[in-house]
Amino acid sequence: MSHIVTVAAKATDPAALAAACDRLKLPPPQTETVTFFDRSVQSGLAVRPPGFVYPIVCDVETGDLYHDTYEGRWGDETFVGRLLQAYAVEVSKLQAKARGHRVAETALADGSVKLTVTAGAAGFGGTSQYLSAGEAA
Repeated sequence: MSHIVTVAAKATDPAALAAACDRLKLPPPQTETVTFFDRSVQSGLAVRPPGFVYPIVCDVETGDLYHDTYEGRWGDETFVGRLLQAYAVEVSKLQAKARGHRVAETALADGSVKLTVTAGAAGFGGTSQYLSAGEAA
């Protein structure tokens, strides 16, 4: 029986993943090839949360995350959601700043994060701009 979980999220920006790790007070992700319990092998940026037997491996080419928490026995499964939330916040901030906008962040009581983007000197222009923040389950 495989313990591997593939999360339907797309984390493709290494800088945003590193910022997410910093936000969660984790060491920066490292490029690794990991062999999981079921002998499956994944390569990518490995994030090592405390208490996890195997790292969370992010394939930045596909954006897929791989982890093996063995139903929570080998790591807190809710941490993956926190990592994805941190990634979504950081990638949004990076993209807004790259376009010259300012970003204000507000932590909400339910644990979610509100980002307020204020147009920079060039404004938002006459066209819509979309920020890709990935999808957190």
